Amino acid sequence: MAISPIPMLFVLLIACLNLCTCFGYSSILGECTPSGYLPGKSGNCNRDHDSDCCQDGKMYPQYRCSPPLTGHTRATMTINSFAEGGDGGGPSECDNQYHGDDELVVALSTGWYHHGTRCLKKIRINANGNSVLAKVVDECDSVHGCDSEHDFQPPCPNNIVDASPAVWNALGISGSDVGDYDITWSDE
Repeated sequence: MAISPIPMLFVLLIACLNLCTCFGYSSILGECTPSGYLPGKSGNCNRDHDSDCCQDGKMYPQYRCSPPLTGHTRATMTINSFAEGGDGGGPSECDNQYHGDDELVVALSTGWYHHGTRCLKKIRINANGNSVLAKVVDECDSVHGCDSEHDFQPPCPNNIVDASPAVWNALGISGSDVGDYDITWSDE
């Protein structure tokens, strides 16, 4: 008895979708979905810049992917101090150094950080009618969090450019607009 090709194609399509979504990004669906969930654990979280702090038992989505890159990739810019004692936690992943609030530096969500391939390279950020070049020095970890290494902050969403105060100043964004801001960015 021969197997009809239509049901076989359907089975292959479902298998492909399951394979794609286990890694978090489905090119067929065009989206990055959570790769898991992390149970929250509270601790001594630095609340500078209105940082989110983990709550015991709350489930936080984890992402191993980020939205696909385009010439003007949409993202949410957040504020972070990369200085020692700042709300960024430990030293930057790329160079194991702290960076002053006057330096044009950023951290990218895990998918965009891409295992450090953008380390110490510059990206162009566009917002508020302005543009600035900033150096990638860290990962905004979208998988791990709620521990001392991550300042008891939850994993980052998958679309974050976490920028120093200098980046915000260079873009002319201040006051109540500082926090979460819609931007576009590209590799330089």
